[in-house]
Parts: sequence; structure tokens; C-alpha cells
Amino acid sequence: MAHKISVLLVEDEKNICDFISTSLVSHNYRVTEAHSGQEALPLITSQCPDLILLDLGLPDMDGMDIIRQVRTWASIPIIVISARTQEQEKVAALDMGADDYLTKPIGTSELLARIRTALRHSNRLNTGSLLYKRPFCSRDLIIDFEKHKVTLAGKEIHFTQIEFKIIALLAQNSGRVMTYDTIISNIWGPYADDDNSILRVNMAHIRRKLEQNPAEPKYVFTEIGIGYRMVEDEMH
Repeated sequence: MAHKISVLLVEDEKNICDFISTSLVSHNYRVTEAHSGQEALPLITSQCPDLILLDLGLPDMDGMDIIRQVRTWASIPIIVISARTQEQEKVAALDMGADDYLTKPIGTSELLARIRTALRHSNRLNTGSLLYKRPFCSRDLIIDFEKHKVTLAGKEIHFTQIEFKIIALLAQNSGRVMTYDTIISNIWGPYADDDNSILRVNMAHIRRKLEQNPAEPKYVFTEIGIGYRMVEDEMH
């Protein structure tokens, strides 16, 4: 009997809870529900689920506090599901350690895709991160991390060192949103000025080299006001 992936769903609205639970169970996930922060935290420590789906607006505490507490001791993937649409809320949740952020209402296929991405990243962390050793591939794009080489439709593309670092970081986190601050501190260091303009200039250069039509990107997508997301790696 294959191990069923366990998901802890932390959500206080019954109809949303039922909808998500039913969708996940029908795709062979094992789901435990918690309807408050006080209910969720003991379950996280005792069950150590494979993934947490977390509503931020809980009746007894802010979901941000749950992310903060869990991140002090575990790297369990956390996907935030929230009715809050403000960009700063999304940025705060992602910077605090959430793996992804979905805004209600959500569709089943979108939810399942985001769960697969989050689980794949956590598996890589546990298995010595194979992705860092083998190239990233999607459509016509290949990024070889070891050789620092990018080819598009068989042609090598020249990137500056900074541009390559940015595209490699996005590719190593493919399918996930990387916030501006996360990218800036990874590339320029934790004390870098959090001015996005230098990042935007570099991204514009990267897009011009990668995308046939930068206004309709195929590889690197902008999450407006939040950051960037690289197309999903196809060789998983």
C-alpha cells in the first residue's frame, strides 16, 4: 500500500473545508481538518503532515502566527489559502516562509498543481536537492546550473553573472513565487537595498533574451507587486 500524502487543512469555513477535503480525498490525499489555530498547532506537532493548507483569517488567531511558529522548527510546505487579496499580505506570508499563496475562490486543478509543486520542492530538500545537479528543462529552454549555460531552442544565450544568478534561482524554485525581497537578498546579500529597480532592470534584460514576446512571457511570469514565478520544470 503506497503511502498516502497527508494534508492538514486549517480552515474555519465549513463549505470551503468540505469542498477542498472532497477534492483532495478523491485524488488520494489523506486529509485532516482543523477549524482554528488552537486546534491546528497540536495537530502539526503530533502528526507532522506532508503539507499544510492554511487560511489566514482564523477565528482565534492570525494564520501568519501559525506560519511563524511552524517555521521555527519545520520546513513542512505551507500553502496559504486566503480571501485577503492585498499584495502586502501575500508578500508578508511568502517572506515569512509560506511556500505559495492562493486567493479564494480556488479551482481544484489549480490547487492540485500548487500542491504538487510544493511537495516536489520539499522532496528535493530532503533528497539532497537533485535539481541543483541536473539541468532545468521546460519547452525549448535548458538551464545547466553546473556549466552556467542557458540554451533556448538549441542556441546558447549569453547572460551576465547577475542575470544567470537570478534565472538560476527562479529555475531552482520553478513553479513557485519568489518575492522581490527574497530574490534581492539571495542575489545581492541580506543587507542589499530593497529597491526593486535594479532587479526590474535585470529582469527586463533576461526577458528580452528569453521571451519571443516579453509582453506575453512563456518562461518567467510576473506576480504583480509580489515577485516572479518561473514556468514549472518539465523533468520532474
